[in-house]
Amino acid sequence: MTDAVRRQIDAVWRMESARLIAALARMLRDVGVAEEMAQDALVAALETWPDTGVPDNPAAWLMTTAKNRALDRLRRATWLASKQDEVTREIEAQLAASQSDPQAGADDPYGDDLLRLIFTACHPVLTTEARVALTLRLLGGLSTDEIARAFLVPEATIAQRIVRAKRSLTDAGVPFEVPRGVDAAERLASVLEVIYLVFNEGYSATAGEEWIRPALCDEALRLGRILANLAPDESEVQGLVSLMEIQASRLHARVGPDGEPVLLLDQNRARWDRLLIRRGLDALARAEAMSGAAPGPYTLQAGIAACHARARTADETDWARIAALYAQLAQVMPSPVVELNRAVALGMALGPAAGLAHADHLRTEPKLRDYHLLPSVRGDFLFKLGRLDEARAEFERAAALTRNERERAFLQHRAAGCAT
Repeated sequence: MTDAVRRQIDAVWRMESARLIAALARMLRDVGVAEEMAQDALVAALETWPDTGVPDNPAAWLMTTAKNRALDRLRRATWLASKQDEVTREIEAQLAASQSDPQAGADDPYGDDLLRLIFTACHPVLTTEARVALTLRLLGGLSTDEIARAFLVPEATIAQRIVRAKRSLTDAGVPFEVPRGVDAAERLASVLEVIYLVFNEGYSATAGEEWIRPALCDEALRLGRILANLAPDESEVQGLVSLMEIQASRLHARVGPDGEPVLLLDQNRARWDRLLIRRGLDALARAEAMSGAAPGPYTLQAGIAACHARARTADETDWARIAALYAQLAQVMPSPVVELNRAVALGMALGPAAGLAHADHLRTEPKLRDYHLLPSVRGDFLFKLGRLDEARAEFERAAALTRNERERAFLQHRAAGCAT
């Protein structure tokens, strides 16, 4: 197989695997079996396309092949005997349609198979770690090895999470559907949490030798855009997409030539991606129009990101508005991390003494006991106030708490700067 054909197959799989699995899961009523059939179709492509060439409509080819494999399996299976006639008729009808219309094999007849798959993969019956792994596998098209490397855990651990997640969905009888009524809000919150968790791990890696992992940000942003197209009337979906677009615009400016962290106020804003900023501001306008006087947490965070994006220089940043938005966010989503970010904004708007006073109230907060950014923020305020010995101690403590090598080196450098 030539490298060119291999790259084409990889690209097709990344683009089409989620839609393929979604359509099969609707027909087979089992996410695990649907993924197996999709993988069978991929194997068939790897065996066939090097000789025949990539077909004009590779998505339809994969869909037709996967449905044929699924039909063969259903005809052999005994465990699906009670539903075999119903499901078999549906697949046979779609296969017949695809003979006259090749695109029919790839079309989603109900318009929301992907939406069903997103809500299923992010079901609250699964742990957060399982939801993340399953979402990246089914919707991101990432291999087990790629997910493991992204989160710096053994491949076997990720494989076990994925297997257990699919088994848990089957055992719990989770329906392959978009939730309605009171269940919708809870499930949507779970979906948004997973997507944003993936983005944040790429934006500021919790561990390892690199401070950012752009590939994870790209996957989260892609999933967010898919969800925004499938659920265009959900303000918080638009808010999350806005937040990720604006944050992603800074990725290239967040690291220096050697991969070292570059803080927001020190970044070269000419390196910010203006197209992503424009997309983010447009999504924010849609979110604010939908939410009115009661914006949700993602919309509020997008509003904060927009304040930075609109400032041509660091000195032009509207810190008073950012502090006010954090105060509003603290009401909607009470969190000590939100209060710590609010302390930073207050310090920039009113001076380091005001920021330090707010941060000091958080020193007894149990959830921040081992959170490295609390001593890092305090160290910065103390440094600005000229209390260098105290600042050095805080930076050293922050360096000891972080698990990211780049961040540790940066904090140690700041500690050394206090000593000189």
